[in-house]
Order: sequence, then C-alpha cells, then structure tokens
Amino acid sequence: MSEANRLAELPLNCLQVEYPNKLGQTLNDSTHLKNPKALHPSFYGCFDWHSSVHGHWSLVSLLKQFPDLGKAALIRETLTESLSGENIAQEMAYFEMAGNISFERTYGWAWILKLAQELHTWDDPMAKELEYNLEPLTRFIVASYESFLPKLIYPSRVGEHSNTAFGLSLAWDYAVAINDVLLMQSIKDGVDRFYTNDQGCPIEWEPSGFDFLSPCLEEINLVRKVYAKEAFKKWLDAFMPQLGDPSFKLEPGKVADRTDGKLVHLDGLNFSRAWCLYGIAETLPEYGHLKNIANAHINYSLPNIVDNNYESTHWLGTFALYSLNKTK
Repeated sequence: MSEANRLAELPLNCLQVEYPNKLGQTLNDSTHLKNPKALHPSFYGCFDWHSSVHGHWSLVSLLKQFPDLGKAALIRETLTESLSGENIAQEMAYFEMAGNISFERTYGWAWILKLAQELHTWDDPMAKELEYNLEPLTRFIVASYESFLPKLIYPSRVGEHSNTAFGLSLAWDYAVAINDVLLMQSIKDGVDRFYTNDQGCPIEWEPSGFDFLSPCLEEINLVRKVYAKEAFKKWLDAFMPQLGDPSFKLEPGKVADRTDGKLVHLDGLNFSRAWCLYGIAETLPEYGHLKNIANAHINYSLPNIVDNNYESTHWLGTFALYSLNKTK
C-alpha cells in the first residue's frame, strides 16, 4: 500500500500542471494557437498529451487495485473532473482538426485504449460513467487503427514512441478485453505481415541512447499475445534463441543524468524490458530464469522515480506501475 500511495502521487502532481508543456502540434492557421488546457481539457498536464493519458490510467489502475488509497477521494474527484463528457468532446474536436490525422500515432492511441480497458474491467459506478464519457474517443482510436494498419507497409522498430509492436500490444489487450473481433483480426494481420519471418533479433545492439522500449522484447511481447503458445515458442526459437539459455544475461540500461529528459528514457527502458520478460516467463514457464533479469531491471530504476525531477516524474511512475503489475 505504501508503494501504491507513492506511485499515485506522481500523476496527482502533474495531471493539472499545464506548464512546461510539449504540444507536438501541427498548425494549420492561427486559430490553433491556444494554451494546452484549451486544446486538451482532459489531457493537458504531465508535460505532454500521452503522459497525461497514461497518468490517468495509473490512477485508475491503482484505485482499482487499492480502493483504500490515502488520497482515494481526491483521485476520484480528479478523474471525474478530467474525463467529463464535455472535455472528451473537446479532445475529439482536436483529433478532427485538419492536419491532425497522425497526432499521437500510435503511442498515445495505445494508451487511450489501455485507459478504456482499465475502466471497462473495473466494476465501479464511476468507472462505468467515465468509460461512457471516453467512448467517443475510444471508438475514434479503434477506427484509426483499423484504417491505418492496412496502409502501414513496414513496422517502426525504434525504441521510442512510434514503436509499432508496443502500440499494437496495448491495442490487442483492449480488443481482447472487450472482444472486438475486427480489431483483433486487424492486429493479427499486421503481426503476420510485419513479424512472422523475423529471425535473429540483435539484442546486443540495444539499447540506443534514448530508448525507453526494447525493439526486440516489445516485438516478442506482442507476438506471444497474438500467437498460440506452441507457434510462439517456435517463432521465439528463431527470433531470439538465446533467451532460452538459463545463463542468458541482460544488463539494465544505465542512466548518466536524470535531469536530461532524453537520457532518463533508459529508466523507462528498464521497466518496459521487465514487463516483457515477465510476460515471456508467464507464457513459457521454462523461461522462468528471465524473472531474475526483470527484477534486476526494476530494482535499478525504481528507487529513482521520485526525485523531484519533472523530466522523469511526469511519466516514469506509469512505467514502474505497469511493470510491477506484471509481477503478480
């Protein structure tokens, strides 16, 4: 409970903080020049749009798991105010502006679906109300995925926001949770096109300087969700056979300067590597040795997520929580 309260403080301390802010905007004319809260009344805080979205997910996830959190009432009040129907309508209006077709594609899209999934699977009156309010944006994101994926000829294999496998992984979880067969099929088709024939992923090339996602491990994490167990095991033996060796080693990403917003990405990499490694061991118990590597990655970065440094605190709590949730 003490760790949950600590993690809850991070989004609570940024969801309503408007500045500093990175809008990631395309300007078509001067009418688009507005302050962040006017443009994004739900998701204006936490430095950027996607961090605000997954900050909301963090609060929902924590309150769902720990109803007696120290600031439960404040969390409920914050979520209800932020995710009002009126605010979500304004968020929709932004997406529908000319020039915004690629806004937050696909990282922010994926976190909207993760937030929607968390609300959908929570038996709580407030959650049902917020899920209803979010539904227009959720439907828009689902439609955007279904329109975009057939046009994507090549996946993005980078270690940052545009990583295709990570976006599809969260979208898959949502589709399974609500039994959206069309979205599942669209993602399955993408996985078949992008990843089926991949072999020998060069994990030794990782990490790149600003990674917060592992290109190799995020791809594995997606394929393990989409493919049947035996098919996944066969694919994994070709993609990264060294993972099956009990002596396999993978050192945590090292952070030289946590006041640098890009260098601190590597703390996020440690958390995201961990949730991938836990997932592999969950699907294939004979890979249980990977849990020790995951634990080492979390232990390296977890003590550093609350350091009064906004470059990291506005987002790292979500990554820590998501990885810790996978330890259960």
